[in-house]
Amino acid sequence: GISLKQEGISYMAGSELPGLIVNICRSGPGLGGIDASQADYFQAVKTGGHGGYRTVVVAPASVQEMYDLTILAFDLSDRYRMPAVLLADSLVGQMKEALDAWTYVVPSDLPAKEWAVTGKQGRQDQRIVKSLYLGEGELERHNWKLWGRAEELKKNEQRSEGKYLEDAQLLVTGFGSAARIAKRAVEMARAGGLTVGFLRPITLFPFPEAAFAAATATCKQVLCVELSTGQMVEDVRLSVARDAEVAFYGRPPGTGSLPTPEELFDQIQKHYGKGA
Repeated sequence: GISLKQEGISYMAGSELPGLIVNICRSGPGLGGIDASQADYFQAVKTGGHGGYRTVVVAPASVQEMYDLTILAFDLSDRYRMPAVLLADSLVGQMKEALDAWTYVVPSDLPAKEWAVTGKQGRQDQRIVKSLYLGEGELERHNWKLWGRAEELKKNEQRSEGKYLEDAQLLVTGFGSAARIAKRAVEMARAGGLTVGFLRPITLFPFPEAAFAAATATCKQVLCVELSTGQMVEDVRLSVARDAEVAFYGRPPGTGSLPTPEELFDQIQKHYGKGA
């Protein structure tokens, strides 16, 4: 379904229309299955439609964050006038957990929707929602405007979760369910006396580049864990300090392919101290 909707998402971006697309990623490619997968990272973060647009992308790791980040994604989409994607894997999508359904309060600083097509009663200005720009230089100016908005998003809205970063000799990262499993493996490593840190992107676009740069100012070994053959790892490598080494461990979808905390703990032990 999401793959067939890519042209529509591009039209939304070109027309500067906010909205939220929820992608509960399952296995593929092709017909695939319902196994947990994170292989839609490229499609969501790098965008799968035509035209070079960007979307807000958030990555929940729990049922609570499905609630929290849905609200955040709507607000960011509204504020920056671009589509938002909530990217979760089918493990989170089928999970049952306790939820605090806190009461949402609309932010007072959300911009007025002076672009919205609401009928002309009481106003004289003309409002046209479109993605077609045929005048000389119009489309280029439009693209630069969209680019500037994405740059503002990158400057203001990077979000991540970090733990044990102060003394880390090895930094473990991942998003969604992979991060949740990895976090347990990090706790096992800390209990065993290994100074291992944890850093999880909550926004995939904007990617938390600043957090990765800060964490790898002193920690020079990174292990990226994904439920795929490796996609987010490319953004990790672009974001860390130049002298940091990034290793990857992935499990593409399939029956029994979900890594255990013990399996990831073995990977931590394998890579720990290599950059010392």
